Amino acid sequence: MKKLLLLPLLMITCICFAQNAQAIIGKPYRIGNLEITQFDFAKFMYNNQAINACRGLGGGWRLPTKSEMNILYRNKSKIKIGGFSNDFYWGDNEDKDYPSMSQNFSNGEQQVVYEDDRMRVRAVRTIKYLK
Repeated sequence: MKKLLLLPLLMITCICFAQNAQAIIGKPYRIGNLEITQFDFAKFMYNNQAINACRGLGGGWRLPTKSEMNILYRNKSKIKIGGFSNDFYWGDNEDKDYPSMSQNFSNGEQQVVYEDDRMRVRAVRTIKYLK
């Protein structure tokens, strides 16, 4: 009997997550080979939560690198994808000594930060072109 109840619960959980993922992804915006989710995640997150939330979207979504964060910042007013807040956003520093970084979307400043800070999250992924 317990096994019979588990399947519907699992299906409901998957459907709810898929709806939440689609609510974040929306209509992704493209800049070159970079695709950006239309919306921020609703909650401010710690670094490990931000990494897992982006991965949880599936399809190669992740935190943006330092250079990608600059692309997003430089284009924040041109991007018609749900608007960035003038807050700090998590990014991937790609430096194993200091893997956590952020970018302030009010002034563009990037900095290495503590993983126990809470910040906004916007996911990106690289578009692979087919030849």
